[in-house]
Amino acid sequence: MKPLLLDTHVLLWWLLNAPDLSAVAKAAIAHGGQRIFVSTATSWELAIKHKLGKLPLATDIVENLPRYLRKERFDVLSIGLNHTLTAGALPGPHRDPFDRMLIAQAQIEKLQLVSCDAVFAEYASDVLW
Repeated sequence: MKPLLLDTHVLLWWLLNAPDLSAVAKAAIAHGGQRIFVSTATSWELAIKHKLGKLPLATDIVENLPRYLRKERFDVLSIGLNHTLTAGALPGPHRDPFDRMLIAQAQIEKLQLVSCDAVFAEYASDVLW
């Protein structure tokens, strides 16, 4: 099985045990048979959205994200120069820099994205939902 890269909403739904997470995604994350990555772009997105008041239920997660990731045994995927260049060169009108970064990271690192966001399929990303 390919290692997984969690989209921001997937990480939050997993940590909050939210019912929004699909059964397939939940089983893949719980399986423990492959590595699971969280991008530093995700931590950046969480911090921005939290500061804007968009994530009132995630205060503890944002403030203690490293502890949560260690507890879940999720690996942190840093943003590298090759990731930024690939994200910037992606075609199409999609402008969300966080999504573009996840697409680039998944492509370069050969990861399967876990997301309910249909935009990833438009970029020929390997998506699990």
